[in-house]
Amino acid sequence: MSDIFNTIQQTIDANPVVLFMKGTPDIPACGFSATVVSVLNHFNVPFKGMDVMQDPQLRQGIKDFTQWPTIPQLYIKGEFIGGCDIVREMVQSGEFESLLKNKDILKS
Repeated sequence: MSDIFNTIQQTIDANPVVLFMKGTPDIPACGFSATVVSVLNHFNVPFKGMDVMQDPQLRQGIKDFTQWPTIPQLYIKGEFIGGCDIVREMVQSGEFESLLKNKDILKS
C-alpha cells in the first residue's frame, strides 16, 4: 500500500489542485464527480483529474490515504478539502471562493 500512498502524495505535491474522481474531467462517470468538476470549471480553476475507475489500487488507496470513504476527493495546495457535499456547502457559503483566493488559486 505504501507505493500507492507515494504515488498519491507525489500527485498532490506536483499539482496545485487535484480531484480524485470517477471518470475524467471531460467525462465524469458519476454525478458527484460531475458536480465538483462543474464547480472547478465555474471558477476557472485548472486541475488534475485522477480517474480512480482505471486503477483499483488508486480507488482504495485514496480512501485509505485520507481515511475518507467516498469519491470524489478534492485537494488544493496539498490540503484535503473534502468531497462533493463539502465543496457544495463551501460554494453556497462563499467559503470556497475565499479558499481559492487564500491559496492563491483564484486572483482577487
